[in-house]
Amino acid sequence: MRRVFFAILGLLAGYAAGAALGGVLVSLFSGNVHDKDLEIVMTSAFVTGPVGALMGLLAGLFVQRGSKGDERKKQGEPR
Repeated sequence: MRRVFFAILGLLAGYAAGAALGGVLVSLFSGNVHDKDLEIVMTSAFVTGPVGALMGLLAGLFVQRGSKGDERKKQGEPR
């Protein structure tokens, strides 16, 4: 259950971070003059947001896996 929680948390945080970063990048580097606002929204929602969500999902899964490995190592050590 904890692994699912971290995966969903990573997914949501990654989407938000990807969408925000995409909006900033498009606003800085786009040469579009007429519908720049629409370009920012579409790129953030359909390109950089999902890429960020995928990266966040993977990060959430691997963070959970890494912390369990540390606990196993600590349990095997003599006290």
